[in-house]
Amino acid sequence: LETFRRETRAWLEENCPQSMRSPFRSDKDVCWGGRNCQFQSEDQRLWLERMAARGWTAPEWPTEYGGGGLSREAHKILREEMARIQARPPLNSFGVWMIGPALLKFGSEELKRQHLPPISRGEIRWCQGYSEPGAGSDLAGLQTRAVDKGDHFIVNGQKVWTSYADKADWMFALVRTNPDVKKQLGISLVLFDMTTPGVTTRPIKLISGSSPFCETFLDDVRVEKNQVVGEIDQGWTIAKYLLTHEREMIGGFGRTAAGEKTLSQQAVDVLGLEQGRLADGFLRSDIARWDIDAKAFEATAERVLDEAKAGQGVGYASAMLKYYGTELNKRRQELLITLYGSEAMVWEGEAWNEGALPRQWLRSKGNSIEGGTSEIQLNVIAKNILGLG
Repeated sequence: LETFRRETRAWLEENCPQSMRSPFRSDKDVCWGGRNCQFQSEDQRLWLERMAARGWTAPEWPTEYGGGGLSREAHKILREEMARIQARPPLNSFGVWMIGPALLKFGSEELKRQHLPPISRGEIRWCQGYSEPGAGSDLAGLQTRAVDKGDHFIVNGQKVWTSYADKADWMFALVRTNPDVKKQLGISLVLFDMTTPGVTTRPIKLISGSSPFCETFLDDVRVEKNQVVGEIDQGWTIAKYLLTHEREMIGGFGRTAAGEKTLSQQAVDVLGLEQGRLADGFLRSDIARWDIDAKAFEATAERVLDEAKAGQGVGYASAMLKYYGTELNKRRQELLITLYGSEAMVWEGEAWNEGALPRQWLRSKGNSIEGGTSEIQLNVIAKNILGLG
């Protein structure tokens, strides 16, 4: 591992462009990849290509599917070495975070070979078709119907809150393939290209002013049967597994992103020090409390992932990570608004990163809803972790 650390440090120093060694200034700096990706700079393109060539966009995936084949311990070293030089993640991807792990566990060899390498290279951008207007927290109540037509299905229905559906190339979606059985038993997970006839999207404007969420309408959409993940009618098990990864991802919002200054570092920049301590006593106490809770969260997340690597799986602990990460992020955004004062109220203008601070604060409120509401997560924790019945 020490040899790997030395080699990784040397490779990053040589291959990470200098412009990729700073915090994201706005959403435009984030690389999502995809067929229609418009790189913000040549350095952004180079950084993605170089990391993808090593499989380090999906470090723990097997090398035959475009991953890095790293152990969990080696992946942790990679994260630490990237953080040391403030390297930005080369790729944000629902493919890497959600559908990829589901394909690795449940997908046929054909599906793995078809989809995983393009995901790791950032060539295909994915979106998630789960929630519907009448099926949010009660996801198993979904009504989008897939009718069997022999070698394919014809799908009709509507999805909502499909993040970045208007920019995605493919969707992984839950559909009802058998309406005559218990609702959890008649669901399948299917994959389809967003350019398929009958697929339309419409952005939903959020309180933060941007529109990552969309409505997606499916009208007589043809989905080939070879694009079903796992067995037909057995999608609920896969859906729950995928949700654990989504909740881990959302819980990660509570962590300081790679290349981003910590809350304490930003406080020192803004307020300065008096006798080695943060000048504002009230904020000093609040930020110290947040730092302690964030370190506890990091330690818990590491423990849970170590247990998962040992074969125990994340399971219900994903609800705990999602809930607490959500609360940490909301507290962090509140503290940043307090820290920057009137500057945090500026809504637009290049000098203020187009109002990134207030927009992120407003956007953080949605963390309590997406991926399973906080109330649902607390119920899961109470019943399945604390055993409260």
